[in-house]
Amino acid sequence: MRLHPGRIALIAGVSFGAFMEIPAVAQETDPTFELDRVVVTAQRRDQDLQDVPVTVTAFGADQIEEARIQQIQDVVTRTPGLSFDAFPASEPRLRIRGVGSSDRGSGGDPSSAVFLDEVYLGRPAAVAFDAFDLERIEVLKGPQGTLFGRNVVGGAINVVTAAPDPASFDASVEGSLGNYARSDVAGFVNVPFADGNAAFRASGAMRKHDGYTDNRTTGGKLEAEDTRSIRLQMLVEPTDAVRFHGTFDSTTGRGTGPGQHVVDLDLSDPFSAFWTVNRDRDFSESEIDGKQDRDTWSFRGQAEWDLPIGTLSYLGSYRELDYASLYDFDGTDDALALILGTDEHSELTSNEVRLSSPSDSASTWVIGVFAYEADTIREETLSLNVVGSEAFNERGKLASAAIFGDITMPVTEDLNVIAGVRYTRDEKTFGITNSGAPDLIRASEFFDVTASDSWNALTWRLGADYHLSPDHMLYAMISRGFKSGGFQEAPSDAAAALDGFDPEYATQYEIGQRSEFLDGRVIWNNTIYMMDYTDLQTRQTVGLSLIVNNAGAATINGYETALQWDVGSGFEVSASYAYTDATFDEFITDNGDFSGNKLSRTPEHKVVVSPTYTYDFVSGASLRFAVDYQHESRIFDDESNLPPEIREPTNFLDARLVYGSSDDKWSASVWGKNLTDEVTRTFQGTFLGANFAAYNPPPTYGVTLRWNY
Repeated sequence: MRLHPGRIALIAGVSFGAFMEIPAVAQETDPTFELDRVVVTAQRRDQDLQDVPVTVTAFGADQIEEARIQQIQDVVTRTPGLSFDAFPASEPRLRIRGVGSSDRGSGGDPSSAVFLDEVYLGRPAAVAFDAFDLERIEVLKGPQGTLFGRNVVGGAINVVTAAPDPASFDASVEGSLGNYARSDVAGFVNVPFADGNAAFRASGAMRKHDGYTDNRTTGGKLEAEDTRSIRLQMLVEPTDAVRFHGTFDSTTGRGTGPGQHVVDLDLSDPFSAFWTVNRDRDFSESEIDGKQDRDTWSFRGQAEWDLPIGTLSYLGSYRELDYASLYDFDGTDDALALILGTDEHSELTSNEVRLSSPSDSASTWVIGVFAYEADTIREETLSLNVVGSEAFNERGKLASAAIFGDITMPVTEDLNVIAGVRYTRDEKTFGITNSGAPDLIRASEFFDVTASDSWNALTWRLGADYHLSPDHMLYAMISRGFKSGGFQEAPSDAAAALDGFDPEYATQYEIGQRSEFLDGRVIWNNTIYMMDYTDLQTRQTVGLSLIVNNAGAATINGYETALQWDVGSGFEVSASYAYTDATFDEFITDNGDFSGNKLSRTPEHKVVVSPTYTYDFVSGASLRFAVDYQHESRIFDDESNLPPEIREPTNFLDARLVYGSSDDKWSASVWGKNLTDEVTRTFQGTFLGANFAAYNPPPTYGVTLRWNY
């Protein structure tokens, strides 16, 4: 069922009428009001965001709920310096400040990664969780590793779920209806027991919508989604000094394939005659509806013991992932139809032991050891109707071990110095076999090869922060990051399969300012940084092969600013801007000299503006209207920086109207995303005489009702 806008308005009106008390004159703005504060753990301890000497974009539980942040793409929309695309959408590729990876094979790693409750999600398809019942989301920018279990070179998104609370019973449930037959249900319950020494928390969500793209060949829908998630947690505190926290989570996702299109032709290529251009986002002519299926589950265990010398912690996790995709890459029923398929099974294991400073310590510090293993079996298939098919069977194993330490030491009452170090050793074994008809597709050979290699690195950070006053802080930080080398996921021959790529390194220099004005009504933060990026791993399409090369060097210069302002009389505004100049200093391949070009999928300018107005009734009820506007400048999807793989600037507009009852028990909202019907390409790639692309979702809208215990 697709809801007509008039029907949504009627439902919203009935909902508001049912929940609203009789309105009266709005109350005056509280003169002592301050902007909401977000506490983050970016440095392995609870800190007000304004006291953190690194660049962090954070979203608290209320922001996540109100803005309908449900998956990783929603975080990208609201975070300057963070970009996203997918190939397909079930395998997201993140870039933070221009640093990211296009490699999805079992022989590579992400440059910017996602952590769920401190656990590294090392495979792209493993980034599959529901954002309901979260405490916060933190986006850390720049190299990480002296504090986090797994090192990353570009940055990290930390997703922190709401933990069990032994102090009180709590529960909530919400439901949504929207266009494209959207139906969402989510809820949680928190139950304390054992006289307040333990608690159980269960969270779950079911989200479903019809496809955004009509398939005129099959009569089906593309980009449909049906996802179910559950999270079960147990917290036990047998004494004031000992805590055990166990979590089981599971996500099952079923969906049809992406809505692919042929958007441009290369008339100099004879293969271009096989394709028909279709730039209409609303329909495709794919030969199959395809699938994007993910099943992932995990056990996570954490134990903490407060000792006189500090808190001793253990964190262990085991995750399994089964992923399968199959779709028509060209989106046509032409004779040369191109079908891509992926099947993957991954097992991810991590163990971490750390000792952190006691609460009464003048210095805050942490030391730890970390071990991570990933075992992946992955098959990628490519079929051309008039030619044949080829499959690559990959067998990848990674064993990573590290020791790390970090300290923040006060020099004076206002000055702290910060130092951290990490030693990492990664070992990889990679086997790959091809089968099918490579002599027809690649003019190549059959091969079955196995290769192995190891890398180690010493990375670090060094900085200081200085409080000019309680409301103003300056900081400077230098951090060094490392990502290990790897092996090709779709090599052209045995020699290429054995010829891996080297590690990449980044050194970031950052200075920043954190300030509050007007008694906390204004928060304004600024950051300037420069990143020296060497041997970066870039992927290019050569014929039908996907080749990862090491670019010689790149320099990324940037500026980021973020403003929050309680204007008064119910008006608030938050605005942020990121300037990212990411340029290759040296990058020469067999395809040409790309030195001086821009790094791919990185907008030079990104602006996010979110004004809100809240009307408070005398009864205590409230009505809140909010808008989110996002602008991104043009993006190059290929290091050549040549058309057609260029995305034009985009402007997105979301909005919501939220009513909250006086007792905070009920809320109702009307919401819409992409209200201006912006059309942009979320992915594109050129080969076989055509440029193939997928588009962003069309306008979506709906209503949500929520009950809180």
